[in-house]
Amino acid sequence: MEADKIKESIKRAAQELFRKFGYHKTSVNEIAKRAKIAKATIYKYFESKEDVLHSLLMDYIKVSVNDLIHSNTHEDDEEAHLNMLIMKTCRLSYTVCNEFIGWDFIRESANSQAFLKNLSNELEEMLVNAFSQLSGLRKQENYLKRLHFLIKCSKSIVFSFAFTSVSDSDVRKNFVSFQKDILPYLVKAAITI
Repeated sequence: MEADKIKESIKRAAQELFRKFGYHKTSVNEIAKRAKIAKATIYKYFESKEDVLHSLLMDYIKVSVNDLIHSNTHEDDEEAHLNMLIMKTCRLSYTVCNEFIGWDFIRESANSQAFLKNLSNELEEMLVNAFSQLSGLRKQENYLKRLHFLIKCSKSIVFSFAFTSVSDSDVRKNFVSFQKDILPYLVKAAITI
């Protein structure tokens, strides 16, 4: 039980610091100081600062996916349902990047692209698995294919914003543009699959 408390203390400290200063500007020493533990203790529970971030993000994503799956599932219009689902998924991705990692790190770090790609693949699998387990909710194979298609296309477009935008306001403008100008066509294409 003590180990769980220590891990939670590390993650809580890291989350506060990542949100305040960004992932890139937060050191393991600062996390240890905030958690009131020795730096070596962090490495007892996590392999690296990136591993702390990954654990934090997976906790956040699991809760968010659960909320996303169980909210507004009564949508009768498949097009409206898929549109809503993809926008919520994109907002989740944006929140992860904005609040936990920081756009500067995403644009400047060579490791961030691989990290985000792995994270987005895990998010995609979580979403599709969660939907496939829901009883009575569009469980047919075509629905899951459509969902995979939409998530893959959307995440490619959305993550390209992060790597090509110069400022945070550019990222927000690109999200609005995606919602208005691109997503409706992706949803229509998915429905024809």
